[in-house]
Parts: sequence; C-alpha cells; structure tokens
Amino acid sequence: MIDTHESATQPAIRIEGLVKKFGSFTALNGLDLTVARGEVQGFLGPNGAGKSTTIRVLLGLLRANAGTVELLGGDPWRHVVALHRRLAYVPGDVVLWPGLSGGEAIDLLGNLRGGLDETRRAELIDRFELDPTKRGRQYSKGNRQKVAIVAALSSNVELLILDEPTSGLDPLMEAVFQEEIAKEKAAGRTVLLSSHILSEVEALADRVSIIRQGRIVRTGTLQDLRGQTRIKITATLARPPADPGDLREIHDARLDGTRLTGSVDPDQINAAMAALVPHQMSMLTVAPASLEDLFLSQYDTDSVTAGDAVPRQAPTGRARP
Repeated sequence: MIDTHESATQPAIRIEGLVKKFGSFTALNGLDLTVARGEVQGFLGPNGAGKSTTIRVLLGLLRANAGTVELLGGDPWRHVVALHRRLAYVPGDVVLWPGLSGGEAIDLLGNLRGGLDETRRAELIDRFELDPTKRGRQYSKGNRQKVAIVAALSSNVELLILDEPTSGLDPLMEAVFQEEIAKEKAAGRTVLLSSHILSEVEALADRVSIIRQGRIVRTGTLQDLRGQTRIKITATLARPPADPGDLREIHDARLDGTRLTGSVDPDQINAAMAALVPHQMSMLTVAPASLEDLFLSQYDTDSVTAGDAVPRQAPTGRARP
C-alpha cells in the first residue's frame, strides 16, 4: 500500500545505492538521488551515463538489482499503476497512436493520470501552436513532443519526469516550454528534468545532479557547485608578463597580445587581482562558472573513457508518453 498522506517533507524521489545490471554490464553502480517536493532538479550526463536507465527504473519499466527506490512514497515496481496516476512522463522520442488525433491522445493520457485541467489544456495548445485535430501519423517529431508536453502539463499530477522533453522543438517553442515549466515550479509541482540543453536546466533548476558511469558525481544548487569550480577571468594588460605562467594564482593563463585569459580558484580571487595590478589592467571581466563549465569539468576529454558508454539494451517494448 502507498501512503497517500505522506509528509510534505518526504522527498518526491529517493534513490539510495541503486544498482542495475544488464548481463555482465553494470549500468547503474550505487546511484544516490534525492528530489525534494516542489523543486526542479536537473539530471545531467552524456549519452550512456545512466540517465534513461534511472528514469526507466523510476517509471517501473525496469527492476533494480539492488538498492532502494521510492517514488511519491511508493515502490515504482510494485505500485506502478497507482503511481502513474500521480505522475506524468515526457520522453525524448514520443510515439503516438497513429489513428488518434493529437487532442484525443492528450485526453487519453490525461484520463490515465489524475485527469486534465481543461482550461490549462486549451491554454497550452494555444501557446505551443499545436493543431489538435491532426492524426498521430501526420505529426512531425516536434509536434509529437508538443502533444506529450501539453498532456503532461495539463494533467492533475504531483510529479513531472521529463527526459529530453524539448527534443525536436524549435528555439521559440523551447522558450515557451521554459516559461511553462517556470509556472509549474511556481505552483509547487516537482520536476525531474533530464536535458542536453544546459541553458534550459540552468534557467529552471533549483538543484543539479551530474551522473557519470552510473553514479552521481556532483549534486547541489548551482551556487554550491560554482563555489567549488574555478572562475573565468579576462583582463587587458598594458604591460603583459613575458611568461603568463609566472602568474601562479591564475590557472591555464594564456596571452593573446595584451589580452589575458585564465581561471582562478574561488578563494584566490583577491590574490589573482593583486598579481595583475603591476601589469596595469585597463579592463577586467570575472565570470562565475556556467552550468556548461561545471558539466565539462566532470567530462573533460582526458577523463571520458569507453566505460562511459552503455551498450544497446534488448528492446522491452516502447513506452508511450
């Protein structure tokens, strides 16, 4: 039985020590992930890192080999039907019923969940410029994504699980999506957002978790993660040093004429500025690490190995949104 009156302080998603194997290959190796109620959490990693496998376990499509997985107070494998009435899922490659219209697909998906907010449904169809009268077979990839997004955002659910939801959308529709997720966030809905569009995650996420080789390697707010990552600096120097390597407080220092670029540890900013003063700065730019910087710091060229790739899995049936 699921406790439907669980405390609001209980996480919407709690994963501890999750292990998932495919034969001799370990796709998830002791993964820990917590998503608090009412937060938008970004879930980042390259293809093959284990994001989609984690999501399939959360959706009850795969059974874990070990560990604890709790979703809205229930076990996603044992309570899959009850839990799917309380969540909405948007995959990165939506498959629709070819003979149903987009509007019929939206209504069907909504009825399988907790029902639809008809006003919200109409608003979202208008905002995403979707023609709900076309059949599934007539839609482009982007329009199939729109159908799934509209169905998810207009459903009366507690949790949104979004796995590359804007795949196939043009930049204008991506902007609309971000605005609509911001509304869901303001309304207190919980969102797990997996996306390769780092600017999208940076704009929306309260916290970010980065997965590598089946384990979470970094997690926290962007502010927390930036506090652990070097800061980029750019300076124009009237008297540049003969050897930028002499500026020991500045990492990866490079000179292009009078323009110096590099990075500085957060606790060395004052020391770096003091080291530049004798070189007569005329311009200085200090930029905190972007989400892309944080991500790439875990996946630089030297550290990515063949072990990051996940082999193709045997098909288990394609899940509709």
